[in-house]
Amino acid sequence: MFAIIAVVLFLIALLLDLFGGDLGPVFDIPTLTLAGFLCIALHLAGAGTWHTRFGGYRRRRR
Repeated sequence: MFAIIAVVLFLIALLLDLFGGDLGPVFDIPTLTLAGFLCIALHLAGAGTWHTRFGGYRRRRR
């Protein structure tokens, strides 16, 4: 999930850079790029898979 968010953030940053767009002083190209890197770091750390690792199906021992 975080990898998809990172792709979207990088795409928005690329389009803003190519077309010279501006979203204001807060959402500029370096901010979107750093947010994308943060999402990639969370994805590589396994943050999106915590719910399946600890709360998944467990088999009973017989």
